[in-house]
Amino acid sequence: MSDVDVEKIAMLLRERNGIDAKIAAIIQRPMTAGHLGEWIVAQVFGIALETSAVASAVDGRFTSGPLRGRTVNAKWYLKREGLLDVTVRTQPDYYLVLTGPVSPAASSRGGTRPWCIESVYLFDAEQLLAELRTRGVRIGVASSVRAAQWAAAEIYPSANNPILPVSPEQAELLRLFALR
Repeated sequence: MSDVDVEKIAMLLRERNGIDAKIAAIIQRPMTAGHLGEWIVAQVFGIALETSAVASAVDGRFTSGPLRGRTVNAKWYLKREGLLDVTVRTQPDYYLVLTGPVSPAASSRGGTRPWCIESVYLFDAEQLLAELRTRGVRIGVASSVRAAQWAAAEIYPSANNPILPVSPEQAELLRLFALR
């Protein structure tokens, strides 16, 4: 890498830090995929977030609709690689997962992770945990979830999981985050 490349990277990071600060001012938390994902699902799906960002396993509760009062753990994966961070000790009622494009769990060399939302999934935590245990999957930060489970849990853009219908207004908000 040349000195020119180092200078370019430093300049781009200064620009990114400025953008991240603007986003943090809106969401009232540091700009990370986790915090921003929680904020997006709160806005789109009517979730009251926990006051502390370090609450174990539960990010908030649905405030209306068929899941009113139920707990949720929100995730935003910039690529859907078939892995999900699943907790065992303290369990939410649901995992609400935003993902970017489908991608194999492979080397990221030469690739990008665009900040976008292509799909949204709702997993019943108890059911998912039981299915993973039946398959003998290691439960934790990178639990392997089968493609069929992802498909069954999809609520946007396809409405495969009827537990949480996505309204046209919610779909329009989610489309704002699509790659153009």
